Amino acid sequence: MSTRNIILQQDSIDKKLERIAYEIYEQNSEEQALILVGIWDRGLIITHRIAKLLRKITPFQIEVIELRIDKQYPSEVTLSDTPDFDDKVVILIDDVANSGRTMLYALKPFLAYHPRKIQTAVLVDRKHKSFPLSVDFVGYSLATTRQDMVMVDVEGEEIRSAYLV
Repeated sequence: MSTRNIILQQDSIDKKLERIAYEIYEQNSEEQALILVGIWDRGLIITHRIAKLLRKITPFQIEVIELRIDKQYPSEVTLSDTPDFDDKVVILIDDVANSGRTMLYALKPFLAYHPRKIQTAVLVDRKHKSFPLSVDFVGYSLATTRQDMVMVDVEGEEIRSAYLV
């Protein structure tokens, strides 16, 4: 059985998600619409939370799209909707950037379009990545060993904690 080394509790997670929403607004203040793409399942929960916050603080039209990917074999990526991404701002959101592989492969569907901007957001960014991915909006940045995994604990739509295993 693995032990949990809690790195974020629910109250600090709420504050970090609010800060991410404000940073997204600041970086995209000239826009009229944003497409938030959440990586199923924990990334999608975080995406819905950020979308709710953005709807309170911005005049933007916010669209949320679900992205499904097999994190072990990530070559197949499916989207719940495929609007025209040309000249749009797309923000890809996940719970944790561990190796960077999932988020890198998740960009695949957008390469058929010409988005104005693609940005990335995660609750926790682990520093020892194996793939060339730099995250734009980070709730918590953490240097770990390559053996450490960062996990996010959810219950329904609530994000309870983030921990190391």
